[in-house]
Amino acid sequence: MTAEDSPASSHPVQHGSIPEGVAGAPNEASLLALMERTGYRMVQENGQRKYGPPPGWQGPSPPRGCEIFVGKIPRDVYEDELVPVFEGVGCIYEMRLMMDFDGKNRGYAFVMYTQKHEAKRAVRELNNYEVRPGRLLGVCSSVDNCRLFIGGIPKTKKREEILEEVSKVTEGVLDVIVYASAADKMKNRGFAFVEYESHRAAAMARRKLMPGRIQLWGHQIAVDWAEPEIDVDEDVMETVKILYVRNLMIETSEETLRQTFSQFSPGCVERVKKIRDYAFVHFTSREDAVVAMEHLNGTEIEGSCIEVTLAKPVDKEQYTRYQKASKGAVATAAILASSEGTQQNYVYQCDPYTLTYYGYPYNTLIGPNRDYFIKGWGYLSYFPFMIPLILFQPKLA
Repeated sequence: MTAEDSPASSHPVQHGSIPEGVAGAPNEASLLALMERTGYRMVQENGQRKYGPPPGWQGPSPPRGCEIFVGKIPRDVYEDELVPVFEGVGCIYEMRLMMDFDGKNRGYAFVMYTQKHEAKRAVRELNNYEVRPGRLLGVCSSVDNCRLFIGGIPKTKKREEILEEVSKVTEGVLDVIVYASAADKMKNRGFAFVEYESHRAAAMARRKLMPGRIQLWGHQIAVDWAEPEIDVDEDVMETVKILYVRNLMIETSEETLRQTFSQFSPGCVERVKKIRDYAFVHFTSREDAVVAMEHLNGTEIEGSCIEVTLAKPVDKEQYTRYQKASKGAVATAAILASSEGTQQNYVYQCDPYTLTYYGYPYNTLIGPNRDYFIKGWGYLSYFPFMIPLILFQPKLA
């Protein structure tokens, strides 16, 4: 999945065949020069000007995780200035610059690279890049979200019923994620996450399910984009020796979890931290953590089928910026466990689904589903001590 090394001259811009969106542009000459230099094609359609793919590209488009979002672009800055900046960190597969009717850009663009590590490098090196004196670009990962949050679902409905009902009114449904209530495992939590086959299918479904248009089982529903999963570098995940355990019984004790997870290698569990119906289990080695995960995922503990995954670490600097942006609100709600010795550069957090459940009052920086809880759907009375974020640091071996 790479571009063949082809000289730009093999894809010249023919005079008299200037693409739509380039012809008549204020910087037409500069855009034509860029196309001549790189061999990339450029065309404008549906309010965006597309640059790419690379000449000689064969195979499918790059996978998810290769695209970044670029914001705060001065409205008179175009591809002839942006491409040299972003091609400096990797091979650009496609750049999509959002355009206005007046010929200026709309202040943001999407850049897709051919490899994931190139996209990560772009975020790392080009965020706050000074594209013009005093004008800094905002660069972050782009998520091709295919998942919707749906609230207001009757708590007696099972996963199969929700899947059937949603499939009746929307197209492209792949899966439904629904979890049992912490207090009553025979009931759901009043909301679900619906996975669609594409971002377009999810967007169309979101539009169709907006409040006031369609009811499910005669109930008014709340619909929005689901909070995306955290994307963690593979090399970082390979060092994780902490398991995240979900869907526990509230009465299940930390000692029960310690005994259950250490049965395959006595003494392998360092400590257990349980909060309501989920927990983090720390191991002395990654190998022991993986063995326990493989044996216990999908099994029952005290009558409840549990899910066991490797905990996802979050960069500590990002968490610090998050704290400052939220003016300390998260700091008062965070549970931080002490660690001995040199501290690692990561903290571990629960998944976005647990955040949704325990995230009242929902902080604006956590995700788009906050309105569901803020508008009084009853979850505050269900768990009056809900906290916006559960974070704690691992203890080093």
